[in-house]
Amino acid sequence: MSQLNKEDIKQEVFDLYDDYAHSRIDRRDFMQKLSAYAVGGLTVTSLMSFLMPDYIGAVQIKPDDPRLKTEYVQYSSPKGGGTIKGLLAMPADTKKKLGGIVVVHENRGLNPHIEDVCRRAALAGFIALAPDALTPLGGYPGNDDEGRTLQSKRDRNEMLEDFIAADEYLSKHKNCNGKIGVVGFCFGGWIANMMAVRIPNLAASVPFYGGQPATEDVPKIKAPLLIHYGELDTRVNEGWPAYEKALKENNKEYTEYMYANANHGFHNDTTPRYDKAAAELAWKRTTDFFKEKLK
Repeated sequence: MSQLNKEDIKQEVFDLYDDYAHSRIDRRDFMQKLSAYAVGGLTVTSLMSFLMPDYIGAVQIKPDDPRLKTEYVQYSSPKGGGTIKGLLAMPADTKKKLGGIVVVHENRGLNPHIEDVCRRAALAGFIALAPDALTPLGGYPGNDDEGRTLQSKRDRNEMLEDFIAADEYLSKHKNCNGKIGVVGFCFGGWIANMMAVRIPNLAASVPFYGGQPATEDVPKIKAPLLIHYGELDTRVNEGWPAYEKALKENNKEYTEYMYANANHGFHNDTTPRYDKAAAELAWKRTTDFFKEKLK
C-alpha cells in the first residue's frame, strides 16, 4: 500500500494513541482497539508503525553539532531522587553569562526527542538542562513503553522536587546569569506549571499542553506564563477555564495560545500528531518569551 499520511488517519485513532501514550490502556488493548480502524488496505501493523515515534529520522540538532557544547551532568536532589542525571547544553562560543532553561520531559523519561529540544534551546542562546526523572530507576531505558512503566513507579511530587533542584543547580552554574525559565511537555507541562507555583523567583514558565495546578495554588505564582494548548486535546483543555479564571482573579501575567486543529503532543516532531506550523510558531513564541524574560 502507499505511504500513510496524517490526513489518512481518523481523529479517533489519535485519541486512542493518546490513551495508550498516557497508560490509560495497555499495548494489548491498544492493538485490539486499533484493529477497528484497520480497513481499506490498512493493517494494525502499518498503523502501529505509523503512530510510533521516529527518534532517528526526526532529530533536528544532532548530538555532536559543533555549534554547541553538551555534556551529561549529575546534580543533587535531596527532596527527590537523590542524584539526578541530565543533559546540559549551551552555545559553544559562549562569551557571557546566559539565561537558563530547564527542559522537562513527558511521561517516559529523557528520550532522544527531549534531548533534541534541549539542544534547540541551547542553540537559541541559552544554557539548557534536561533532567531525567528516571535516574533513580536506571535512567531512560531506550524505549518509551518501558520508560512509561518506570516513570509510573515514581511519585510525581518527588519528581517535581527533582526539577526544582535542577532550577537551583542551573542558577548557580558559572555560565548562567541566574535567571531561570522552564519549558515542559505533557507531564513536563504540569511540572512547568507547578514550578511556577513552587519557585518564587522563577523568571518564566512555558507549559505545553500541561495539567493545571489547583486553583488555590494560583496565588503563589510569581512567574510570567506562556501557555500552549492544542485545540483537539480535549482531555487537558477541560482544565483550562478554571485555571484561566484563577489567573485573571489573581492578576497573574500570562498569555495563552490555542492552536487550531492541533493534537496533544503537537510539538513532538517524532510522531504523526506533530503539527509543523503550530510547533514552529509555538517554539518561536517560546524562545522570544525567554529572550525577553531571561536577559
